[in-house]
Amino acid sequence: MPPAPRWLFALAVLAPVLRAAEPAPGKTPGRTELVSVGADGRLRYSPYTSRGDTLPDFSHCGYAGGDRPIPDAPVRETLSPQKTGEDDTARIQAALDRVAAQPLDANGLRGAVLLQRGAYTCKASLHLRASGVVLRGEGDGEDGTVITADLRKAEPLVLIGGAEGPKEDTKSRQEITDDYVPVGATSFNVADASGYAVGQTVFVVRRGNAAWIHTIGMDRIKPRANDPTSTKQWTPFDLKFDRVITVIAGNRVTVDAPIACAIDKQWGGGALARYADPHRVENCGVESLRGLSAYDRTKTAPYEGETSYVDEDHATYLVQFNHVKNAWARHLTALHFYHGPAFANDAAKWITVEDCRALAPVSVITGGRRYPYCIEGQLVLVQHCFSSEARHAFVFGARVPGPNVFFDDRSEHDFATSEPHHRWSVGGLYDNVDAHMAIQDRQWMGSGHGWAGANYVVWNSKGELVCQQPPTAQNFAIGFTGKRTKGAFERPDGWWESTGTRVEPGSLFLAQRKDRLGHD
Repeated sequence: MPPAPRWLFALAVLAPVLRAAEPAPGKTPGRTELVSVGADGRLRYSPYTSRGDTLPDFSHCGYAGGDRPIPDAPVRETLSPQKTGEDDTARIQAALDRVAAQPLDANGLRGAVLLQRGAYTCKASLHLRASGVVLRGEGDGEDGTVITADLRKAEPLVLIGGAEGPKEDTKSRQEITDDYVPVGATSFNVADASGYAVGQTVFVVRRGNAAWIHTIGMDRIKPRANDPTSTKQWTPFDLKFDRVITVIAGNRVTVDAPIACAIDKQWGGGALARYADPHRVENCGVESLRGLSAYDRTKTAPYEGETSYVDEDHATYLVQFNHVKNAWARHLTALHFYHGPAFANDAAKWITVEDCRALAPVSVITGGRRYPYCIEGQLVLVQHCFSSEARHAFVFGARVPGPNVFFDDRSEHDFATSEPHHRWSVGGLYDNVDAHMAIQDRQWMGSGHGWAGANYVVWNSKGELVCQQPPTAQNFAIGFTGKRTKGAFERPDGWWESTGTRVEPGSLFLAQRKDRLGHD
């Protein structure tokens, strides 16, 4: 299967009374009212509501917040293949542990374990538990480094992360005093900023109270007809944006990346809180290898007139990012996995997944399966990746506090849509993606998934697309050149501009990164 091709280019209804004040989508093909390039080459953003909401800056996604390239770790351990079929788990893990015992260098690296070209077998998961450790092969082709994941249970082949993620210091919470902090904002006022300092890591908390949930209709989701007890009505919840303080001026605090869901006092407001993060590891990666998940070929079932392999007691992901930041997976091929190459959980931050392929997954074709690239963390970038035969190829979990980016990705032979999957994930970008996509109210689907995503942007993409507008927020389809489709439930359309004609800049993500850093 060929890798994904690279393209050649290096409103929101906040309250009903505001709708009349919102700008109408532009009518000029090839441009959008929301972002333009000024005479000086810098980006200009126009609010899409009267309260100042703008498209977020997605350029902070990926390793190191996009500020520096993925490093090249020096090789400290080299392993060669042994007799085919023998279990290599213990000797690979021992090599990883030896590297983990080395001191960190000036770049925050300990080193890489190199698996030379050939075949390896792992009958248990491999763990990267210390910062600065990399697992590297010599290519993800059939003639490269090939690891057979002979796990015979639903676990990842490689698990990256420390003991636990960040823990909020609840006593440090200071209320945000602004009546409204718009989408795209990086600064806000708090009651007392004297206990904070530049460089501190913080949670910016956006509350969603019962009144807000009632306004968006998620406390009265119509139950699934054939299983009404499976539908769970929503209750109040917080979104916690993981940020770093960059400026403090009086009681006004500026953070390093934008807020992707408006903080509105009438819906519960928000707060700022410090957190402790002693156990999350960083500067870890998996590179240049091919994972092959072993499965039981006797387990089959018919699907749409064809025979499908349905064993589910085998490896889920090639790489799973748990309690980790500033990490990566690149140049990987995942063959026959339950899901695919990479999953970033809710304690994963500043992750890059690039140049990966998900091929021929094995599972029952139904809910909860075949999510080859799944984001539940924040400031994650998945770029130049390919998927075949997935259900939700490029997918977000529940209540994901973006921004996050899928850039220059492609899927084919989809059994379902790439999407925010459920329960108000916010601030995702699909930029130059070719896939079947949906950003919509999913109502009773799943366990009551409801409004799955808010403040999502689909930019210069193609394939198929549903883009609906949730109450109190917006979703955007800018420069979409594929097939516009209807959602599962009739809802208001999102913000569509230049449908059928690509807009400038060709990539929002690349333009924002160049605008912020001053170079490609």
